[in-house]
Amino acid sequence: MTVRPLANPAPLVVAASLTAVEGLVLLGYAVLELASISSDRVAVALTTSVFFAGYGALLLAAAWALTHRRSWARSPVVLAQLIQLGVAWSFRGGDTTVVAVVTALVAVVVLVGLFVPSSLAALSDEEPV
Repeated sequence: MTVRPLANPAPLVVAASLTAVEGLVLLGYAVLELASISSDRVAVALTTSVFFAGYGALLLAAAWALTHRRSWARSPVVLAQLIQLGVAWSFRGGDTTVVAVVTALVAVVVLVGLFVPSSLAALSDEEPV
């Protein structure tokens, strides 16, 4: 049986914090997309803004849930990091290599933070003994 620790483990806090930063960046991108609406691309700007605002809000909610030990939050965060690794792969080479490396590094740190044994124990649905 797994015993849930009293305090959130550091890797889980790091993973949740980086996830929150990702959510804030996506919300910022949604705002910038809204600010750049022009008459010839209204539909694209609106749908892009709604998508990234929803994606960012989901990541912020999942980050909050991770800090409150809600096990459901692990799945959307893992999915987001896997998507982020694919995005990083597409940015490799040329002038965007730094962006690719930073994006991939953040995704890997979050994934490791979620899957270390102390984080798994903290997010376990089993009742403490």
